[in-house]
Amino acid sequence: MTPVTDRFFERVDKAGPISLRRGAKGNCWIWTGAGDGHGYGRFWDGSKQVIAHRWAYQHHYGAIPSGLVLDHLCRRTACVRPDHLEAVTQAENVRRGLAGLFNARKTHCRAGHAYDEANTRRRNGRRDCRACARIAAARYRAQKETQAA
Repeated sequence: MTPVTDRFFERVDKAGPISLRRGAKGNCWIWTGAGDGHGYGRFWDGSKQVIAHRWAYQHHYGAIPSGLVLDHLCRRTACVRPDHLEAVTQAENVRRGLAGLFNARKTHCRAGHAYDEANTRRRNGRRDCRACARIAAARYRAQKETQAA
């Protein structure tokens, strides 16, 4: 192992909790070094500050494919175990997360319009309410007409 690799693994607790969520088998490897306040580990790789789980993934598998982010299969942001990390799109990462689960259960928008086939527009992994979009567009046009007069 290199000195950087040795320093990295000095800050890893391989006897972390066991996670069987979404295919993450075995113990989490918990980062015990410095963090960023959001639960993600930070690590000096000898030339710059890096995010610990990203370093672990790249050290084990190579570069993270362009346009993809890492999803913690175990749902623990402090976990740096490479086989608990999967490169996915940001939209997929959000869908898998708690916010994605919460929003997927919604049947109506904030204004009470139903999320059904006729009233729902999907863009970039999001649902938008067509009725609300029409109301906002009408409000914008009315405001522009008032300003022009």
